[in-house]
Amino acid sequence: MKNSIKATLLVGLLGIATIGTAQVNRALQYDRLPGQAGVNVYETSKEDTIGYDGFKVRVGGDFAMQFQSITQGNDAGNLAKLGQDFNLPTANLNIDVQLEDGVKMHLRTYLSSRHHEEAWVKGGHIQIDKMDFVKPGFMSGFMEIATIRIGLDEFNYGDAHFRRTDNARAIYNPFVANYIMDAFSTEAFGELTLQKNGMLAVLGVTNGKLNQNVVVNDNSDNKPSFFGKLGIDKQLDDDKRVRLTGSWYLNKGTTTGTWLYGGDRAGARYYGVLHTQQEVADRAVSDFEPRLNARFTEVTAIQINPFVQLGGLEFFGIYEVASGSADGNDGSFTQIAAEALYRFGGNDQFYAGGRYNTVKGARVDGAPDQEISRINLGGGWFMTNNVIVKLEYVSQKYDGDGFTGTKYQGASFEGVNIEAAISF
Repeated sequence: MKNSIKATLLVGLLGIATIGTAQVNRALQYDRLPGQAGVNVYETSKEDTIGYDGFKVRVGGDFAMQFQSITQGNDAGNLAKLGQDFNLPTANLNIDVQLEDGVKMHLRTYLSSRHHEEAWVKGGHIQIDKMDFVKPGFMSGFMEIATIRIGLDEFNYGDAHFRRTDNARAIYNPFVANYIMDAFSTEAFGELTLQKNGMLAVLGVTNGKLNQNVVVNDNSDNKPSFFGKLGIDKQLDDDKRVRLTGSWYLNKGTTTGTWLYGGDRAGARYYGVLHTQQEVADRAVSDFEPRLNARFTEVTAIQINPFVQLGGLEFFGIYEVASGSADGNDGSFTQIAAEALYRFGGNDQFYAGGRYNTVKGARVDGAPDQEISRINLGGGWFMTNNVIVKLEYVSQKYDGDGFTGTKYQGASFEGVNIEAAISF
């Protein structure tokens, strides 16, 4: 019955969208294109390169599948044995609508994900780059540099979320998984972005909640989250680009703000890792291994991201510190990541490279450190603008006295993944 309902809804949406898109160009204003054309696009540009010619609806999708061959172990010898096989494929339905000149809407629905069997809306927002809907030329000078986004969706903290896999949208990510501390959440938010001559500033606020609820009880403090970004992004010439940004996120609540590293309800890649045999038998496994989420309250996070392109060479980095309170005691984690790629071929359709990612810290002040490190080596091939195939080797290890007595003591996993993804 659930599958029938989902199929009916999908067919209905596609039918409505087909009517709206008949004989209409799929290009939208101020957009990040799906496919290879959207790789290394961060905030959408303020260049007004597409004229407005009326209401448009673009229906798109994302699909991803992996073949996984990973082995794992720990000091206790109680981790489940993993085989070689395909993971559950994931799928997204994307609807983008040009509502008015300089005004568009985005909506993404997860049709299939690791963590949820049912289809559900990931989030959506409205983006305003012109305010001519008020009256022609209204605030045109300000809107030449400003973008306003409002909705319940992912918000612009850090640069890593632009390169991450969003359930089935894996085409922007050169590797299979996201970072160990995955800064991503979908919350009710509003943000203002200013861009001029390569300079960038973002200021925004969310309600600090992943699960929306108006009920207030004795344990609810409902503190908002504030975030921002400052940076520079310069295209020096056709072969040289330099970007450097610093972002911050702040929430002083004890019942809000805990989702910054745990807001992805779709689940993580590397299926089945770090599950004990007993957890599998009890069906008490987590779909979010092997990420780390300290679930700090009263959280403060800072992320610094350098990005450099020199011809086919590309570097992206993360230096991030997250601190806060867990059970009333301060703790902090530091994340470092370095990703180097070389893109080649007539249309840069091939790439090869590696990523190093490490997280170290403790959930409470004075506790022994926990350290997680990961190495990815691999490459990919854009078979077309909208189709990619990736091959990678991954190795992840757990160290530190903070893992003593847990399943993570001496834990590690390594192996090979092949991923195929389509975005259109």
